[in-house]
Amino acid sequence: MNWIQVGSLHDIPRQGSRVVNTPDGEIALFRSVDDRVFALNNRCPHKGGQLSQGIVHGKRVTCPMHSWVIDLETGSAVAPDVGCAHRHEVRVQYGAVFLSVEAEVCRA
Repeated sequence: MNWIQVGSLHDIPRQGSRVVNTPDGEIALFRSVDDRVFALNNRCPHKGGQLSQGIVHGKRVTCPMHSWVIDLETGSAVAPDVGCAHRHEVRVQYGAVFLSVEAEVCRA
């Protein structure tokens, strides 16, 4: 994988997000209350809403446009909705956040 350093853990607010611009589009980084970091393409699979502007709760984010709930671990919409926001691998080492810009296929 191709890893890039995108900042520190403290750059991402707990239960919040930060956006990283890449040549392929925006990637939203999300930080849970237990300091886990997740990365998804910053587009809801429903109508393209910016997930980074949604509400983070647990390991999910609710899209600000139409309230679809997206699982941060898989990128999949929570039933009854169907769809996927492609996820990216993230590593946190010594407080530094590293991102793989290569999107993964959604996992159920």
